[in-house]
Amino acid sequence: MARSSALTMTAATFTATAALLLTACGGNGDDASPDDIKGAGTGSSSPSASTSPSAAPGVERPVIELPSSFQLTFEDWENSDAKQQAVLNDAKEELRAGYAAIIANDPDSKAVTFYDTDSGRSQSKKWIKSYTDKNVTVIGKLPVFDPKVTLLDDGTTASLGYCTNESEAYTKHRKTGKVEGNPKDMDPEVYYLVTLKKSSQGVWQNDSVRSERGECAK
Repeated sequence: MARSSALTMTAATFTATAALLLTACGGNGDDASPDDIKGAGTGSSSPSASTSPSAAPGVERPVIELPSSFQLTFEDWENSDAKQQAVLNDAKEELRAGYAAIIANDPDSKAVTFYDTDSGRSQSKKWIKSYTDKNVTVIGKLPVFDPKVTLLDDGTTASLGYCTNESEAYTKHRKTGKVEGNPKDMDPEVYYLVTLKKSSQGVWQNDSVRSERGECAK
């Protein structure tokens, strides 16, 4: 379930180069296998619509819905700084859009396109297709937590680090119904480091993502 490739730079290097984005970190994230997802039940299929994040005025954002069979939750996703909160809001919606695209079997999701730069979109599409090409969807629970935002001096670039826990997240084959999770000896926590760029409309878009399994703070 992990997105993107292994984290190959230190956080300090990332801040200096502004090179990492939401899809970053350890391993081959771009070639992420849908088997890299753990656990939870199927639940019902009634969709959960996104709440409108506070954002640049006049920007019409896509409505993103997730079924109750996949519970993507964001813990401590609030910040007293309005600029950092804007980054968190858009990063949250981009991640929701990505999983909604997997569940809808839609690698060309317009919602994902809205929240990604051109380079970020290419990376996201490869990640989504790692599921859709194998005819699997995602079910279960995936908490996203411990976000840390860094705004760079130019005002249009930000980095975001956060963690996920795949203990209760799974893949489910659309045709056979077979449910699979990560191997028992695999660390369920994955650290992500994302680079975001602010668009001309004021939307914080994913530009790149790196991930590294087992690197979340204990």
